[in-house]
Amino acid sequence: MMQDSAIIERRHTRFKKTVCESEIVYALKNNQGFATSVSNHFEDEKGNPTTIICFWAEKSLAKSCIKNEWSDYNVCEISLPDFIENWCIGMENEGLLIGTEFDQNMFGFEADPLELIIELIMELKTARKNINLRKFDDLTDLEKQIKAILE
Repeated sequence: MMQDSAIIERRHTRFKKTVCESEIVYALKNNQGFATSVSNHFEDEKGNPTTIICFWAEKSLAKSCIKNEWSDYNVCEISLPDFIENWCIGMENEGLLIGTEFDQNMFGFEADPLELIIELIMELKTARKNINLRKFDDLTDLEKQIKAILE
């Protein structure tokens, strides 16, 4: 059953709000690495579906996906600054997408890592919240550098 894109969009919006409030992102990990899926919308240069690494805003949602091919995974926490500076930028460099709030049926939002950084910066600014970044002076510096890459 295809999920309504409006529902997936709402879950993505909730993901951004929640991770900016809690400053924690959740992933599923096993001894092989992190839980991945493949894109329904994007392909790599060889025509293969782009790989997605999945993330959640709530531990319980991540935990609910530990079944079937992810049955041997465990929930792990990632700080929001680490997620933005290391995960998003690293995934962009590797040509991967970010999946947010995937459900038990493997439906979720597919996000470009750099565009997600911009969305998270906007959410943090709206909430008048700052996070401690290690590789950038502040959110404005990060935003300026990401937008320069996207142009």
